[in-house]
Amino acid sequence: MKQDAKKGLRDLRQPAASSPPKITFPCDYSLKVVGDAAEDFAACVCQVVHRHAPGFDESIIQVVDSRNGRFQSVRIVIEATGEQQLSQLFDDLKATGRVHMVV
Repeated sequence: MKQDAKKGLRDLRQPAASSPPKITFPCDYSLKVVGDAAEDFAACVCQVVHRHAPGFDESIIQVVDSRNGRFQSVRIVIEATGEQQLSQLFDDLKATGRVHMVV
């Protein structure tokens, strides 16, 4: 195989450098917050979210239990105003000590 052909194959195996998709703010932003199942887990999540997105519609949150009932996910939609707001929200949710993951 020619050296040029080998180089071309090597290049195909390397991931292409691409920039992440840009979000245009303000926008509706969906979050899924996962933590240990508890009666007050959704209320805890909503309390934190209200600090960063006042007025979000609590009536449309979805609480889903895991298959074995050990975990819960709380799915919400907020109006995101910027990256700083989202970053602070994620940090505060994790700081509760009850949140395992925010997607």
